[in-house]
Amino acid sequence: MIVKPVHGRSRVVIEEITPQVEGGRHPACRIVGDEVAVRAAIFADGHDHVSARLLYRRDSEKKWREAPMSATNNDLFAGTFKVDQTGMWKFSIQGWIDHFDTWVSDTKKRIAAQPGPDNSDQKALPQDIPLAFRSGAILIDGAAKRAKGANAKRLAEAAKSLRALADEGRELYDYPLGAEIEALVAAYPDLGFATQSTPEIPVWVDRERAQFSAWYELFPRSASKIPGQHGTFADVEAQLPEIAAMGFDILYFPPISPIGKAFRKGPNNSVTAQAGDHGSPWAIGDRSLASKTDKEDNGGHKSIHPQLGTYADFDKLVAAIKAHGMELALDIAFQCSPDHPWVTEHPSWFITRPDGSIQYAENPPKKYQDIYPLNFESDDWRGLWDELYSVFEFWIKRGVKVFRVDNPHTKALPFWEWCLGSLRQKYPDTIYLAEAFTRPHVMYSLAKGGYTQSYTYFTWRNTKPELQSYLEEITQPPVSDFFRPNFWPNTPDILHKSLQDGGRAAFMQRVILAATLTANYGIYGPAYELGENVPARPSPGKTESEEYMDSEKYEIRQRDRNAEGSLAPLITSLNQIRRGNPALQSNGSLHFHNAENAQILCYSKATDDRGNVILVAVNLDPFQEQTSWIELDLDRLGIPANQLFVVEDLLTGVSYTWRDRWNYVALKPDTQPAHVFRIRGLAPGEPS
Repeated sequence: MIVKPVHGRSRVVIEEITPQVEGGRHPACRIVGDEVAVRAAIFADGHDHVSARLLYRRDSEKKWREAPMSATNNDLFAGTFKVDQTGMWKFSIQGWIDHFDTWVSDTKKRIAAQPGPDNSDQKALPQDIPLAFRSGAILIDGAAKRAKGANAKRLAEAAKSLRALADEGRELYDYPLGAEIEALVAAYPDLGFATQSTPEIPVWVDRERAQFSAWYELFPRSASKIPGQHGTFADVEAQLPEIAAMGFDILYFPPISPIGKAFRKGPNNSVTAQAGDHGSPWAIGDRSLASKTDKEDNGGHKSIHPQLGTYADFDKLVAAIKAHGMELALDIAFQCSPDHPWVTEHPSWFITRPDGSIQYAENPPKKYQDIYPLNFESDDWRGLWDELYSVFEFWIKRGVKVFRVDNPHTKALPFWEWCLGSLRQKYPDTIYLAEAFTRPHVMYSLAKGGYTQSYTYFTWRNTKPELQSYLEEITQPPVSDFFRPNFWPNTPDILHKSLQDGGRAAFMQRVILAATLTANYGIYGPAYELGENVPARPSPGKTESEEYMDSEKYEIRQRDRNAEGSLAPLITSLNQIRRGNPALQSNGSLHFHNAENAQILCYSKATDDRGNVILVAVNLDPFQEQTSWIELDLDRLGIPANQLFVVEDLLTGVSYTWRDRWNYVALKPDTQPAHVFRIRGLAPGEPS
């Protein structure tokens, strides 16, 4: 037998609420200062009018704040609320039968249908208007009881006046209430049978840097100016003015912990290291370097490679980075060298093979003997989780608020949901970038589980259809409610074939795309500025490689990012353009415009008020000049049809006057691979 509902007189139904991620299991993501736009289908049986409002609050607050919702069409309602602090927020929707608004509508219809001089239908049915007025008075009385002070008195007087008017028994009536009284009644709705959506829907609010950032990856050990000498934190500090001048917000280091000696890799991923080889920073841990006095400094994930410097040197560098207007991002790689202290202190955290040895990392036929992966099915999984959490917290307490996490898709997804959820609750201004080039569902699960930003497939999206379809997927709901893309044209692990073959022009094209298609992007330098494009020899059984020849992952590589032909000036210009144009600082307004040439990609971004509009056209061919007629969607640009308007190329400073929607571009890959236009508005003297 089906049991009657507890609230059987609550007739309103609330469905299709957005934004929400998996029915509210995970929070939608927003930025401080955002207006969260909420939509829902809200309806009831019959013809009674329905009203609704938003209830919202910070997770730490007990009292709901309120915001109105308005009907749009076909039972859909919309409303907004502003989030003004970082952390978790919750919202719900309350809907109710609005008997007074129904009465207002019906009463106006009754009065309009009265027989009289202006009504040719002299046989119109009597409308019982005095009775309707008395019904309205009852509804206003109810609002008066819910109101207080002067409002209660004003409503009571309105109800009394309505009854008195009904008692006059006129032949014809005018509508008796003004907008003031209608609004006053609406302010005190009857919520006795209201429906409230459940469960409460979470929204996580990040600081601005989560939405808009430019990352620069640098190996500190390559920062020395002395050839062959291991770099230090002080050497990095000396480069800060140069990196800051390029306009980067985040300086990102690969792991800075001690590197194991057992099975250390040599140059070009050689399985045999020679004396003096430095190994891979991702082979983390050397217990022989443990401090004799500091328990935390045990040669593992909370320790610093001694050739880089001390904790005091690190703290000084963090302060210097901040003084240059940037933040430090640390790489967190949860894997261990055979020399890591965890191997002897917590052997159950690793997989043991039948011969008693610990299982090293493999991707057959590849073997990575210098790395032991962690076992998330360990009997001591709780202890493992707690220790991994403590690694983040250790560096947070040393002033690090941004982390790039290596291969998070190879660690248990429930762990990330717990770990990042706990960290963000305690440290809501922290940012986590997921380096996970894996299957879409896994990438999205990591984002839902707490990752602030995510690496993407941008590196492997090179044609116009590939780029457009992928960007339309990840920059619009539902994906954009939880997934923030971060575009990297290169990484120490990835030198895509397009860069190998396309040379300097390809490097120019890809960084322009990365910097303007998304609000978060990064490069691995100085390899990128210098256009390094020589790949390593392919692995056995493969015809090509995406690894760098003489990869910095395995050896020190000192470079001059300002050498002849460097792309540093272009990158500096791009970062200045990004900072000076709010349209490029978010992704939701991205819109693609039709270009007749398949090698020309055209797109725009705009602020909500169209006060700042950026239009980009990029030549995707690194070898030949490409030309095209572009068909602009003028509504998205805020330009009236058939008007002259001015566009300024922010890369060159040259302005052009265009007319209407069809306009022509010619782009040479080696000198001007793209236009980054700012719409300046209508040409002088042109009517608006």
